[in-house]
Amino acid sequence: MDYTGTQKPKMRLRNSSADGPDASQLFEDTSGVEPGSQTGYRNQQAAPQAGNFAGQALLSDPMSNLAMAYGSSLASQGREMVDKNLDRFIPISKLKYYFAVDTVYVGKKLGLLVFPYMHENWEVSYQQDTPVAPRFDVNAPDLYIPAMGFITYILVAGLALGTQNRFTPELLGVQASSAFVWLVMEVLAVLLSLYLVTVNTDLTTIDLLAFSGYKYVGMIVGLVAGLLFGRPGYYLSLLWCCAAIFVFMIRTLRLKLLSEAAAEGRLVRGARNQLRMYLTMSIAAAQPIFMYWLTYHLIR
Repeated sequence: MDYTGTQKPKMRLRNSSADGPDASQLFEDTSGVEPGSQTGYRNQQAAPQAGNFAGQALLSDPMSNLAMAYGSSLASQGREMVDKNLDRFIPISKLKYYFAVDTVYVGKKLGLLVFPYMHENWEVSYQQDTPVAPRFDVNAPDLYIPAMGFITYILVAGLALGTQNRFTPELLGVQASSAFVWLVMEVLAVLLSLYLVTVNTDLTTIDLLAFSGYKYVGMIVGLVAGLLFGRPGYYLSLLWCCAAIFVFMIRTLRLKLLSEAAAEGRLVRGARNQLRMYLTMSIAAAQPIFMYWLTYHLIR
């Protein structure tokens, strides 16, 4: 028996099993495992490029550019129209002027609101046809004192309700909302009266809001006096502040509503001037009424 002849087939069989698929293939064949993997990756790379090409085509289209320009022009025109109509009633661009105050101005203005009898010059100063800032002229209207006065009035009202064991957040909210609604109604009534009387004046809505908000100073003084000294202190201090605000409004508004001759103190006859005088008196007389109406129920 040939020994080598019988061993060679076994060696060939062992080599054939060892040199199978692992030996013949150096890399793993993934073409049959996930057929769509390479294609999906290529599609993902191609999708952003297609989107970029579409965006560039849209931007390069003259009709798209024309539509975008037309839309932006319509938006700017609409914004200008809204700003113009809003500025007729509430000049938002001028609000910074009404808050241009300092400590000296606030002190002088508060003294003028409480004791206006010795003040002589009530005219607002101008510089190149523009009124100077309130911090340079005590006669100029501002919104700082009315805003702070309104907030302080609400806080003092809450304190007064708390001393009487009647404080609730709902009641304080009703107090604040009612005071705000009365203020808005007062300003709207004055605007309507000026329109009906056909008064040519430079008073704006913010000016009327400022003048109407000055009464909160007297209301605070009355409430604090009532908390400290009871009803007698409340009535005495409120009476003083009502007289002071009446004089303040008369001397301030007559320069705005009456004619120049009437503002200088000369007697002017005429139906229109009489209506202006009655309107000035009515606005001034309404301040003490609101002061008492918004404070009498807070003192017991």
